Amino acid sequence: MGKINFLEYLKDNTVLFDGAMGTMLYSKGIFINRCFDEVNLSNPELVKEIHSEYIKAGADAIETNTFSANRYKLAKFGLVDKLYEINKRGAEIAKEVAQDDTWIAGSIGPLGVKIEPIGPTPIDEAKDAFKEQIKALIDGGVDLLIFETFYDVNEILQAISIAKDLTDIPIIAQMTVNEDGNTHYGTPSEVFTKKLEEAGADVIGINCSVGPQPMLEVVKRMLKVTKKPISVQPNAGVPRNVDGRNIYLVSPEYMAEYAKRYVNMGAKIVGGCCGTTPQHIKEMRKAIHSLIPRKRFVEITEVKKEIARLKPVPLEQRSNFAKKLKQGEFVTSVEMVPPKGINSEKEIEKAKRLKEAGVDAINIPDGPRALARMGASYLAKILQDEAGIETILHYTCRDKNLLGIMSDLLGLHSIGIRNLLIITGDPPKMGDYPDATAVFDVDSIGLVNIAKNLNMGIDIGGNFIGSQTEYFIGVGVNPGAVGLDYELERFGWKIKAGAEFAITQPVFDLDTFYNFYKRIENYKIPIIAGVWPLVSYKNAEFLNNEIPGITIPDDIMKRMKNAETKEEALEIGLQEAIKIIKNIREIVHGVQISMPFGRVEIPIRILEEII
Repeated sequence: MGKINFLEYLKDNTVLFDGAMGTMLYSKGIFINRCFDEVNLSNPELVKEIHSEYIKAGADAIETNTFSANRYKLAKFGLVDKLYEINKRGAEIAKEVAQDDTWIAGSIGPLGVKIEPIGPTPIDEAKDAFKEQIKALIDGGVDLLIFETFYDVNEILQAISIAKDLTDIPIIAQMTVNEDGNTHYGTPSEVFTKKLEEAGADVIGINCSVGPQPMLEVVKRMLKVTKKPISVQPNAGVPRNVDGRNIYLVSPEYMAEYAKRYVNMGAKIVGGCCGTTPQHIKEMRKAIHSLIPRKRFVEITEVKKEIARLKPVPLEQRSNFAKKLKQGEFVTSVEMVPPKGINSEKEIEKAKRLKEAGVDAINIPDGPRALARMGASYLAKILQDEAGIETILHYTCRDKNLLGIMSDLLGLHSIGIRNLLIITGDPPKMGDYPDATAVFDVDSIGLVNIAKNLNMGIDIGGNFIGSQTEYFIGVGVNPGAVGLDYELERFGWKIKAGAEFAITQPVFDLDTFYNFYKRIENYKIPIIAGVWPLVSYKNAEFLNNEIPGITIPDDIMKRMKNAETKEEALEIGLQEAIKIIKNIREIVHGVQISMPFGRVEIPIRILEEII
């Protein structure tokens, strides 16, 4: 192309983009378990055929078949080494079939990983991933870049930033929204529109997730806050599952009617996303062909750029547990596993006994070792209400998407939970349900960030929630990790993200713990040592070999093995636990004692020796 300046053309004209590439590939026999982007190499003629159908239907611009051609998504198919070739070839294929007046847009989607501060992927690494894809598309000859279907504003901002460094070709930046006009993270369309404008996007738009009608109101909202051209590419409605296939049922005529409405409202680019076909584009072409793009004479509404963050509530006001640690007191907690059934009477009685013994809090794991038990949060609420003792709730990232996490954290606070131990969580394949799937939308570092922001009244989308939470945020750390350097690096990231105390994996080896402690002396958060009293050789053997992160010294294993009676083995385990606590008491801020097999007399016996 190159003869007509794309942005100059947009000033007085409307541009019609193509529809879904994936939908068409699937309809022509490419199964969904294949890498659609790789078809650029294995069957380029098929990709050409689809491009040609869209051009014949009236599309002014076609998108390259490269939406998922980044290092992370290609890695799932073992195709990272083909990244440059797939992207460059995608651009070349489009050029081979494009007319003189057809623009070629290099399509780039989300990376498929969570980036800082929510996820573990460093921003610089994310930028490198975008850079290699952008460079290949530019080398292939695209006329413009289109970043599409992004739901994390922070991620698309990194993509725009690196693109601005690499090229001066036009950049279209498109978010995906829910029916309420906000992103999946809750960022309002007005807010992300201004952010994309400030980042330097030439065109700002929305695509995917919803059908034509919900997007109409979103376009209206976006037009009020920017003078930049607006693009809109809806799905062909919401898919219905028919015999295992997702079928989009919105007719071409319906899509065309809304294309006309978008243009009349002021949008400069229209097109289609999932479920749209050349027939949809053909009808849209007919509908907008004779329309004169609306001249926009609108008063731009000012969008508040920064949400005021509340100052976190002082630690001593969040919980008694937090208050004691803040005041430098030595704290004690006991781990209590939720029951397998619905009856928690035994747990309530044990909690009452522990409270009488001087325990400060009950530590409740969430689905320990990925087993199905009563939800930890339910037991936490029951114990606080019925036994009158504070709890430390393990909150894992497993089996929760980001929206579910937000809902949980708001709900948990409303029922009085204040102390959280945030951990990534074990995969279900470790437990009784190996065929269960796991959702890990975010790891513990990202989750700490989310909790810290909630403590300032800000949700994951950067919105003020009306008040603030008062969580005391804890994290886990393993003194005996095989890769201790990496463990401590992650520990540092957790503290930077907002961790306020830490509980270690069970300590069995004093030398290992002392080495660990020397390396974290500059980490200014309270450390609570985990202690697990051994009750038998069988118990010790299981922990040593089958529980991740636990290593028991050989001399302890030998003594447990040589114990002649159960009572002798238990006494050895108790004395080892007591010895460990007495040796490290002066350097740690508290202990968490496990309760093997639910035997409450074991932690009580230890407490009698140390309190």
